[in-house]
Amino acid sequence: MSETSYQSYVGRGETAEDTVSPHLVRGLAAALDIAPPEHSLPPLWHWMLFQTWVPASQIGPDGHPRRGGFLPPVHDLPRRMWAGGRLDFLADIPLGARLHRRSTILAIRETSGGSGPLVFVTLRHEIATEAGPAIVEEQDIVYRGAEGAAVKPAAAAPEAPSSAFGRTLTPDPVLLFRYSALTGNGHRIHYDLDYVTRVEGYPGLIVHGPLQATLLADLLRREMPDRRVARFSFRGQRPAFAGAPLRLLGHREGANIRLESRDPAAAVCMSAEAALA
Repeated sequence: MSETSYQSYVGRGETAEDTVSPHLVRGLAAALDIAPPEHSLPPLWHWMLFQTWVPASQIGPDGHPRRGGFLPPVHDLPRRMWAGGRLDFLADIPLGARLHRRSTILAIRETSGGSGPLVFVTLRHEIATEAGPAIVEEQDIVYRGAEGAAVKPAAAAPEAPSSAFGRTLTPDPVLLFRYSALTGNGHRIHYDLDYVTRVEGYPGLIVHGPLQATLLADLLRREMPDRRVARFSFRGQRPAFAGAPLRLLGHREGANIRLESRDPAAAVCMSAEAALA
């Protein structure tokens, strides 16, 4: 499909309804090995909601629903990743709240990179409780081909500032499986070792970008439990893999907090920035 044809999808919208399930909330708290929240959803936990489940006959070879429907059918680029996003947190979402989401395709852009053609799709989600707007979010999804190396070497990041805070954990296949189940994410790169190595060419199971962002937001909560996140942005820079230590770091930069995850070679896997209320 040409870029002109893709542009016909810009402006397309859809709506969805959901309820903040205490069962899901307890499940994610258990997966992250932390105490369940008592009153409202922590930042980024809403990614468990508005799940899309299709019949088995409608699942594509990568575990996602077959291409088409709301999103443009980018059939010729098999690798699909969540590249990054930006969120404004306008109000708390109480546990048990009923939610409404309005989604719109904001932009579609075709370009090329070291691995060949790329298609970027930007979505906007507006989420509201019965009390009013709660989250405005933009998501960047990238489609890329299977040509070239799945992972390229990267230089180590500079030493973290002396004021930085952080922790190290090793995401294992169980954590990846549980997060996939809790978020309704069927993408096989997170749980099917044979698929991710033989078909997509990666050296191991890939740690979800949203899971890394959630871990970075949780790092900020651990360091500053009394502060509320007003804005959060994140960008994936390279894959992180199960079984390898993942270093989570944060430090103040002006009025905001800079966050990142690093692999064992100290290369940045995800960078993020948070503004506090």
